[in-house]
Amino acid sequence: MVSIWTVAGIVMEGGLGKYGVGIRDKILKKAAVDFRFLLSRGYPRGSALGFVGNHYQLSSLERNILFRAVFTRQVAAHRRSKLVKIGEITGQRLVIDGYNCIITLENALKGIPLVAADDGFVRDMGLVFRRFRQSERTKQAWGLISKVFSHYPPSSVYILLDVPYSGSGRLGATLNRWMAEAKIRGRATTAMRNEKAIGAMEGIKVSADSVIIDYSDRVFDLAGHIIRRLLKKRPMRF
Repeated sequence: MVSIWTVAGIVMEGGLGKYGVGIRDKILKKAAVDFRFLLSRGYPRGSALGFVGNHYQLSSLERNILFRAVFTRQVAAHRRSKLVKIGEITGQRLVIDGYNCIITLENALKGIPLVAADDGFVRDMGLVFRRFRQSERTKQAWGLISKVFSHYPPSSVYILLDVPYSGSGRLGATLNRWMAEAKIRGRATTAMRNEKAIGAMEGIKVSADSVIIDYSDRVFDLAGHIIRRLLKKRPMRF
């Protein structure tokens, strides 16, 4: 029988592995090898994940980890070539995928599983999406972001928030207030098609979203930097 556990509000299936409840690391590592192989042979991600997931009887959490963390060597190498180091953001214009960064940091603060993907970006397994609500953790996340900018001050910061998310306008107003208090030039605003809007703007893109990474020439993984350097967390690897 498969055990059911709950961690940080997420229902997880499976036993207790190296990376925490519900994540069977040995099985996932084998599944990751097979998933990469199928992807390298041109299989669609959805079909390949379904085949591997069914073969190894992976839980929904384990399938999500593979989907968000495993890529072909070619895709991973191309994305890694776009990664900007922390020192390179000083004096540069930053275009931030607001929800992507904030939700990832909030989930890291909650203790939700994190994964260091093949492409060099850190992603969380929280599946919050449009259920996001501004909270005290949002202020904590901003405090961490602001701390990075105080040490590596960009020339300006533009934060884009998806219109379909509930409360985007309120969050934008809050972020603008916090930016003014921290004397950070720029603004937070909303966009109907966030990925396209971010892709069209000049500057270093700040996101771990695959579509935005593929659109962009230079990308900084702000949440990943904070998770590793300030929060001292070690995301799982496959």
